[in-house]
Amino acid sequence: MAAKYDIVCDQGATFSRQLTWLDDSSSAVNLTGYTARMQVRETVESSSTLLSLTTENSRIALGGTAGTITLTVTAADTAAVVAGHYVYDLELVSGSTVYRLVQGCFTVDAEVTR
Repeated sequence: MAAKYDIVCDQGATFSRQLTWLDDSSSAVNLTGYTARMQVRETVESSSTLLSLTTENSRIALGGTAGTITLTVTAADTAAVVAGHYVYDLELVSGSTVYRLVQGCFTVDAEVTR
């Protein structure tokens, strides 16, 4: 079962967050050979994606044996998202196995200074 983790992102600012995947004994999971993907949508049922982060588009960097997952979105891309409350999930992929690691609310706080 995916962990619940709500994220707050500032509109118009660079967003960066680092997570670490730990196993049941609190040891880092070796992410060597994994890929990752994360989508932000208005609702679970929405067909359009507001933000797409993947290892392929370099918005997700995996830290190998350290088990770290670094999410990054540019200020220009966060500025393009209307302030509000959205949903997201983060999946890690190894071969044909998909792990939905985290899910929750993705809130974009409105920018005042532009």
